[in-house]
Amino acid sequence: MNFLKRANKYRALLIITLFLTAIVFIISINAGQIKIPFNVVMTTLLGNGTPQNELTIFQFRLPRIVLAILVGMGIAVSGAILQGISQNPLADPGILGINSGAGFAVVLYMFFFQGTGFFTGWASVFIMPFTALLGAFLAAFLIYALSWKNGQVTPVRLLLVGIGINAAFGAGMIIFQMKMEPNNFMKAIIWLSGTIWGTNWTFVWTLLPWLIILIPITIFKSKVLDVMRLSDSIAIGVGVRVEQERRLLLFISVALAGACVSVGGGITFLGLIAPHIARRLVGATHAKVLPLTAALGGLLLLSADTLGRVIMAPMELPVGIVVSILGAPYFIYLLIRNV
Repeated sequence: MNFLKRANKYRALLIITLFLTAIVFIISINAGQIKIPFNVVMTTLLGNGTPQNELTIFQFRLPRIVLAILVGMGIAVSGAILQGISQNPLADPGILGINSGAGFAVVLYMFFFQGTGFFTGWASVFIMPFTALLGAFLAAFLIYALSWKNGQVTPVRLLLVGIGINAAFGAGMIIFQMKMEPNNFMKAIIWLSGTIWGTNWTFVWTLLPWLIILIPITIFKSKVLDVMRLSDSIAIGVGVRVEQERRLLLFISVALAGACVSVGGGITFLGLIAPHIARRLVGATHAKVLPLTAALGGLLLLSADTLGRVIMAPMELPVGIVVSILGAPYFIYLLIRNV
């Protein structure tokens, strides 16, 4: 009976989260300088709108909304993985240095190549995302290599080295930003503050395969994450190849975070908040935590992006700043509670 109650509660929470996402979706599609009534939005979505409304909705607002949901899902699941393999509730792609690695690579690209005409044509739109992904993997490689000691990587070393790498890349970004042209400097600031800048369907189709492939693999590995959250010795005792699994899960986490950060900018704290809320609602079992975390991540980032567009209209507040304003107090609360 208790099992049925827990299963029903889990399904109800998923349905409520998806329902809230649908409500925010409707609000977001009408958020902006051009106000489109709800009935006109529905008519346009059904293919009977005016050319102007179709252009506004299908080419500008829908790609941004879908990207916000996808980026939120990816970063949230990435955070859940990092918290599992590091056995630390404060782990997050932004705190651990992965976002900083991606940001450092983007700043380097802007400093050396932006405006030189070195990259042209349709492929140029993928250069910055690809650069960010390379930076994220570089950060992960450094974190893992420097955390390796006596044939293993301990969770504490992984977290501490990650914080150090985060600080190092952050300092590097400041150095190169100070030498940038004013135009490139502003672009870098906007990207690093977190903004859904890739607002076209090309970026949606580019990001979607990463989530379709990597999130199901993560859910498949949920039992491994459950065991790894206990301790390495217990995991080894039940037959888990700890280092092999940790490397695989770290790769998945970095790939998700890097792909999402490449089109969403430097978004911090989302990978911390969403997994914590999910665990409070459904417990620590990753088979339930991961899907709910993905749903909550999409809801939270879409809500933050919508708030950023309406709270200071006609100006837009970068979504990363909105998430940081909401996430920083929660991080401090967790720090006081767990340290």
